[in-house]
Amino acid sequence: MSSDPWGRVDETGTVYVRTADGEKVVGSWQAGTPEEALAYFERKYEGLVVEIGLLERRVRTTDLSAKDAMTAIDHLRQQVDEHHAVGDLDALSKRLDKLVETVESRREERKAQKARQTDEARHAKEALVAEAEELAQSEQWRAAGDRLRSLVDTWKGLPRLDRKSDDELWHRFSHARSAFSKRRKAHFASLDAQREEARKAKEALVAEAESLSNSTDWGATAARYRELMAEWKAAGRAQREFEDDLWNRFRGAQDVFFAARSSVFAERDAEQGENLKLKEELAAEAEKLVPVTDLKAARAAFRAINERWEAIGHVPRDARSKVEGRMHAVERAIQEAEEAEWRRTNPEARARAAGLTGQLQDAVDKLQKQIDAARAAGNDAKADKLARELEGRQALLDQALKGLEEFGG
Repeated sequence: MSSDPWGRVDETGTVYVRTADGEKVVGSWQAGTPEEALAYFERKYEGLVVEIGLLERRVRTTDLSAKDAMTAIDHLRQQVDEHHAVGDLDALSKRLDKLVETVESRREERKAQKARQTDEARHAKEALVAEAEELAQSEQWRAAGDRLRSLVDTWKGLPRLDRKSDDELWHRFSHARSAFSKRRKAHFASLDAQREEARKAKEALVAEAESLSNSTDWGATAARYRELMAEWKAAGRAQREFEDDLWNRFRGAQDVFFAARSSVFAERDAEQGENLKLKEELAAEAEKLVPVTDLKAARAAFRAINERWEAIGHVPRDARSKVEGRMHAVERAIQEAEEAEWRRTNPEARARAAGLTGQLQDAVDKLQKQIDAARAAGNDAKADKLARELEGRQALLDQALKGLEEFGG
């Protein structure tokens, strides 16, 4: 008979293993020595040790499911319980018991983790739905559309919930996207209609602009082009494929007209510049007649100068008032000389002037006497009042005397 700490072989070749519940028959060995029998069943024990170690490592380091882990444990436990090996089978049973506890703990952790993930997924999808419903009312068509497509990608990356919850949230999400698409489609349909109306309006404006491009009615046509530009801006934008071409035709027609007008105005400005030089020369010639010494000769000379003036034509608008003002000043000087001559040679006017001067002189003399009397009487207030009145009468007398001098005495 042969034995070791965990088993023995009796004289009949029966192999036993020692357990906490006593010896158990492992098997029968007839092919060799008892030592070989124990060695064989000890190797089977070592095989179980290796398999349990491998399973412990898989449970600890991989995502082996609890179901598969329990199936493997049950398979190994069956081999341990059938005690067809020699070794510390009780220790193996305890390791399997502990492994069961580990698997159950991992199962609960995964269950809790899955619950957390589901809860997080629910909140994430609810947030996506809320944002999608808000975007459904947006008029930022491109930005909102891009964002909604991004939300779909985000949704696809989230775990599914229970069917009822997932379907309800997806229905709201999908409805929000559909509502936005419907509004966007209606908006662009309306925009297309507006752009078509703008195209028709601008084609009419282009036709009129082109019809006016050869006009020589400079003022009225330029004014009409300004009105057409205002109408163009008010018409809105046509479709992109038409807008640039219409604008180029519209601007091209205006450019033809304004280029022609600029050419004509340039010629006119040059001509008017020459006219200005001629009129400035005539104004200088007229100014030599002042002061007037020979009224008859000055009048004849100014008339001749004015006839040449009228024959010259227009000058630039910004220089007109200055050069015409010089001629008007000479004309006024001649008119004033004529009026002075008339007063000097008019007997009735001379008599009226002499009479007025005499009346004013009498009034001045009378006031002076009244002032002297008031001073003598000590009535200074009255004297001062009369003195102020005398100042006014004296000023009138001086003016009348000056006028009388113009009549020669």
